[in-house]
Amino acid sequence: MSPSSRGAHEDVTAYALGVLDEEDHQAFESHLMSCEECQAELRELSEVPGLLDAVRRDRSTSLTGPLDDDRTPL
Repeated sequence: MSPSSRGAHEDVTAYALGVLDEEDHQAFESHLMSCEECQAELRELSEVPGLLDAVRRDRSTSLTGPLDDDRTPL
């Protein structure tokens, strides 16, 4: 594995989360086309962004929703 492909393997999580800049995004997509290891890891990570969004939505509504009668504010 060359140093550049080793770096590309490290980018799979950032790619899945959509946080790579345009240049790194393009480089990773080129790498992804020929790397079965990264393809498999990306499939495993594919649900993470949606899960993180769901957690953010849950936390925001739980912080702004009405209190139940048996709960007291902090």
